[in-house]
Order: sequence, then C-alpha cells, then structure tokens
Amino acid sequence: MSEAMIYFDNAATSFPKAPGVNEAMVKFLSEDAANPGRAGHRMAVAAEQMLDGVRLKLSRLFEADRHERMVFALNGTDALNMAIKGILGDGGARGSAHVITTDLEHNSVSRPLQAMADRKTIELTRITFDDDGFIDPEDVRKAIQPNTRMIVMTHASNVLGTIQDVTAVGAIAREHDVLFCLDAAQTAGVLPVSVKTMNVDLLAFPGHKSLLGPTGTGALYVGERCPASSLVVDDAARLNPWREGGTGGDSSTPTQPAEFPHYLEGGTPNTVGIVGLGAGVDYVNNQGLGATLEHEQQMVQKLIDRFADDDRFTVYGTRDAKRRVGTVSLNINGFDAPDVGSILDDSFGIAVRPGLHCAPYTHRRLGTFPDGAVRVSPGAFNTTEQIDQVVDALDQIAG
Repeated sequence: MSEAMIYFDNAATSFPKAPGVNEAMVKFLSEDAANPGRAGHRMAVAAEQMLDGVRLKLSRLFEADRHERMVFALNGTDALNMAIKGILGDGGARGSAHVITTDLEHNSVSRPLQAMADRKTIELTRITFDDDGFIDPEDVRKAIQPNTRMIVMTHASNVLGTIQDVTAVGAIAREHDVLFCLDAAQTAGVLPVSVKTMNVDLLAFPGHKSLLGPTGTGALYVGERCPASSLVVDDAARLNPWREGGTGGDSSTPTQPAEFPHYLEGGTPNTVGIVGLGAGVDYVNNQGLGATLEHEQQMVQKLIDRFADDDRFTVYGTRDAKRRVGTVSLNINGFDAPDVGSILDDSFGIAVRPGLHCAPYTHRRLGTFPDGAVRVSPGAFNTTEQIDQVVDALDQIAG
C-alpha cells in the first residue's frame, strides 16, 4: 500500500494492526509454531498454553466465566455459522423453530437464516428499524411465539454504526427462555460487551476488526445454556458441532468429544493468527475501550455535522455520533456510490467502502438498494487531520 493512502475502511478490517501484533506472530512462528495438543513435547505444550492464555484474555474482556467455552473460529462469519447452524440445523431440536432477527444484519446472519427458512426448517421474523437506525426492543417482544428458539442480532450496524439496545433484548430473551445470539463484529474491542449483563447465550465476533488482530481469527463464546448435543436428547438449546475432526487431546471417541472447546474446534487452529489476536487484545486493554470509542465518534460527528444539512448529500442514521460506533454511511446526490469510492481512491488516495456492505436488507430499508452507499469508518489509528481530508475530498466531488 502506498504510504500516502488514507485508510477509512475499518468496519471491514482494521488497519494498521496494533503495535506488537506483527512481532508476536513472527516470534511464535520462529519459536513455538507446533501443533497444539497433538504431542507432549515442549513446543506443542507451549502452543496449547498460548491458546489457553488468549481464551482467558477474551473471556475476561467479555465477562465470561468459562474460558474453555471460548471457541476459536476462522472469523465472525464462521462463529455465527457455528451458533446458528449448531442450534437450528435440526429445526431447533423440536421441529420447526421460530427465529427473530432484524433488518440491520450482515449476510453472516441473514444468509444462513434465510436458507433455513427457504428449506422450511425454521420460521423467520425480521424486525425493522426506525429512521435513525434503531430497532425497538418491544418489537422483539411482540414477535415472540411459543416456538421461538433464538433471537439473532447485531450489536451495532455495520452500515449505520448505530448501537442497539441489546441489553433490553437480552432481558426479553431470558424472560421468555429464548436463546440470545449476539453478533459483536462492530463492537468487540470498542464497546463494553458483557455476556452476563446482556444475557448473551452465544457471542460471535471476529478478531480482525476493533480487536486489532489479524484476519482469519474470531471466536464464539458458548454459554452454559447451550450444551453439547451428545449430552442431551430433547433440549431445544442443544448445540451440534459445525465441524468435526482431530482434537489432539482425545483421539479415541467415535464422535467429537463433548468437552469444550474441543467440541467445536475440530482440526488444527490458526495458532499464528491467534497469537496475533492475543497481542491485539493486550493493546485494546491497555488503551481502554472508552478512549478509542470517543476518538472514533469525534471523527464521525465531524462528518455528520458537515454534510447532514447539505442538500448535496444524504447522511443515513442518527445525527448523534454518541449513539454510533465509528461508522457513517452517506451518498452524494446524483452520484453512484461505487463511483464516489473510485474517485476517492484514484484522485485522493482515500480508502472507503461503497456498495451494499453485505447488508442488503438494511439498504432496502434505507432506499439505497442496489447501489448502496459510501461508508466511512474511522479506526483507532486515524487522525483528525485525515478526517478533515475526507471531508474536503467529499466536498470537492460534490462541488
């Protein structure tokens, strides 16, 4: 990448990564990159200890009691598939289960749920959002049916950045004995997330966004209300493994061993990526979530204040950046979003994300389908000078 490139696509993946991430990965590759749990020699033991240490860091970050239930995944999408298909792959263990989701979801949620609905293994209800970009938790309550088994939703929209009242939704889910699966792709590492206070049964998140780790990392935290399928017979909360294979520690059982994390971690894990994720978590903890969030919100507020009342632009979602993570989507009236993205890249050296952002239901609700919008997503390492350059570039394009 050119040194002059200004990167504002952090909602897709953070760049640059946190200090210490590269160094931790190189050191691990050089010294300890054996296969964890597959042998008793010191390198294999060191790799296993590293994995356990990162599980513990993540569990503490999300106030989760059972660190062995922090299951490493390929990314946030993989973690969500583990949760959704693990619980609902058999129709929720009691026939056709009802699932509630929202119009704010990324395709990582929408596509597996819609595929199940198309196969008629689940019934699906989508809750829409208001003009500011928020769902009403009471709409979730009203949508609950006797056969509702799961609520799956995002903590913050990857298009609008709007932070949803997931604590209220979690309380509603627990009140009705419904599993609550939270997609924290846009909030893990920048907003406080507590599986306890939010009553989250399944927490899915990537490691490469605000946790500042490398791509190819993520995790699913599995709460104790979701037992391994081999331990129950008729429980609607039972969780089936998404992938099955070697675990190293137990090679004798004919099926995947029921103990976490091995129950959901078949195959060799991405140890190199996970050690980098651990370094990213260390940086996030040292900096503090609040400081990073405030920094990103200040940049988002500057964009909103400059363009929300400019009739050349349409800015989507709430004008209050305090109700967003570091993401804002807008359009220049009369311009296609992909064209604006190309001009910013080619003429100004600014990287943004135009299009549908893997969230077609959101854009249909906004009226921006099929071209989408221009998403500007500042991150931990962007500066106010850089956001000023983005504001100036957008103004020049519109003018």
